[in-house]
Amino acid sequence: MKLSQFNFTLPEELIAKYPADFRDESRMLVLHRETGEIEHKYFKDLIDYCDEGDLFVFNDTKVFPARLCGNKEKTNANIEVFLLRELNREQRLWDVLVDPARKIRIGNKLYFGENDALVAEVIDNTTSRGRTLRFLYDGTYEEFRDTLYRMGELPIPKWIRPHAEEIDQERFHTIYAEKEGAVATPAAGLHFSKILFKKMEIKGVNTTYLTLHMGLGHFAHVDVEDLSKHKMDSERMFISEETATSVNQTKANGKKVFAVGITSVRALETFVTPRGEINPYDGWTNKFIFPPYKFTVPSALITNFHLPYSTMLMSAAAFGGYHHVMNAYKVAIEEGYRFGTYGDAMLIL
Repeated sequence: MKLSQFNFTLPEELIAKYPADFRDESRMLVLHRETGEIEHKYFKDLIDYCDEGDLFVFNDTKVFPARLCGNKEKTNANIEVFLLRELNREQRLWDVLVDPARKIRIGNKLYFGENDALVAEVIDNTTSRGRTLRFLYDGTYEEFRDTLYRMGELPIPKWIRPHAEEIDQERFHTIYAEKEGAVATPAAGLHFSKILFKKMEIKGVNTTYLTLHMGLGHFAHVDVEDLSKHKMDSERMFISEETATSVNQTKANGKKVFAVGITSVRALETFVTPRGEINPYDGWTNKFIFPPYKFTVPSALITNFHLPYSTMLMSAAAFGGYHHVMNAYKVAIEEGYRFGTYGDAMLIL
């Protein structure tokens, strides 16, 4: 398919700046992919669409405070550093983005915090905005991480608003977030509340977890018209033996597997055996799912409403059918659904 097929006019006022008052009371559009039928519900109604023995697969990644503000040596110019991934624990090496990039060169030192509590040296250029930093810190690794994270802030996307606020300390994380490493939150999971989890448990619905640390690749601009030529950034992922067994057994029993978010879908579809099963995995994935694509593992998908041209919209369209999903987006705009990380949800059955 072509990039231009995923354009649509999204009124700016429909991009959610803040989360709903209560997690499970955001709106939920239900799309039946076989017929294209649409229902308008609230997220807490999700319980009505699952049965005893069904399985929900969640991504338990946790966002870390990846955005740092500091100053450049000599000029004292303000700079922003966005931590992407840790490259080497012992040497304190990190892959980052810098802004403004044109002023940050190899050999420059960058200072962060009061009294320059943390110093980093630029040791390599990776892309036009990318750099490799070596943080100069004499304490233990745990002390270094604590200092680094204390100086950072949650990386709220700037198309939502420029900086994190107190409300984000709770609401920018899922209630089951556990393993730190993501720079973007798995937004579909933000709708789940403790009450909804309890209702699922009472109904006999099962849950399991995998980990995929989301990077900025989810929000990177696709710059090729032919989607087959787009390359996703590699992201760290983990599927435990317990999770693989739960998924495979659920499918063998003829029950539904609900993938919570595009990241869960990508992880589940990364390595599928010829028998349609998944295996435990500890490694990386650059899986890019776009139409047409034949899914093997998930029976249903929970996702948010995404922005034009986004790879997440492309993956949702692959699952629900391009024409059905794009029509659902048209209806969602007409009905005033909220889009983006803090937006409303869509259940595709």
